[in-house]
Amino acid sequence: MTSVSADAPQSAAAPAVVLTIAGSEATGGAGAQADLKTFQELGVFGIANLTCIVSFNPNESWNHRFVPMDQQVIADQLEATTAAYGRAQDGEPLDSRPVLDSVKIGMLGSPATIATVAGALKDNRFGNVVLDPVLICKGQEPGHALDTDQALKAQILPLATFVTPNHFEAESLSGLAITDVESLKAAAVRIHELSGAAVLAKGGVRLEGPDAVDVFYDGETLEVLSAPKVGEVAVSGAGCSLAAAVTAELAKGASPLEAARTAKAFVTAGIRNRVASGAPFDALWQGGAR
Repeated sequence: MTSVSADAPQSAAAPAVVLTIAGSEATGGAGAQADLKTFQELGVFGIANLTCIVSFNPNESWNHRFVPMDQQVIADQLEATTAAYGRAQDGEPLDSRPVLDSVKIGMLGSPATIATVAGALKDNRFGNVVLDPVLICKGQEPGHALDTDQALKAQILPLATFVTPNHFEAESLSGLAITDVESLKAAAVRIHELSGAAVLAKGGVRLEGPDAVDVFYDGETLEVLSAPKVGEVAVSGAGCSLAAAVTAELAKGASPLEAARTAKAFVTAGIRNRVASGAPFDALWQGGAR
């Protein structure tokens, strides 16, 4: 007979598994790097499937240098991840391990990548698909960027369950000019009507006033989330980390509104404790709430 000491460490419960499909950002402030740090801070097991590599060019006004991943490489990553953590073949969860059901979509960067990712989303029927709708990447050719934007709206937006557009993206998706909190509310409602998804539309530092204001709307509840501004300049990684935090909280069982509130507080703390660099922007620190 084997006795177990009461002082022996107990096994921790298996964490929820979450996936980010996003680009790699070389300075570590945004993209998949920011997502993985956010996942870790919020207690979920994070996986990253890369769609592109972005490195800012310090010799050209810090514009993006954008290199897309080969489509087969993207498909291979998605295949491996879903084989390891997807549901059983009959679609049912597996009792022996956690199941990947929550995905965050970041920069996709090309119509081809959008088609590849859209196919994976349809095949795997994830319960939570959080879209950070990255529409414009400085450094892309204008025509290519427009094609990418249109493909994202047509193929990925209808599959999303939660959308986190920034000021510019909310204007683009809604077709409305956003100049104040009331127009931000109207944009959030319009994006929900178009997508059916819960929406967290971000005013951030771009709206006048002492507070950084975001608007949540899910078809029933409209709530304004605000916190005092920390500076007047946007911080790298804030949007990525917000969407990643929403994804992590949804994976742990939070409601969309609860996830939005937690994500807002998480990002506010990260901006308050941001990391300075030689680039013309600071980066959010995911450990800021510690």
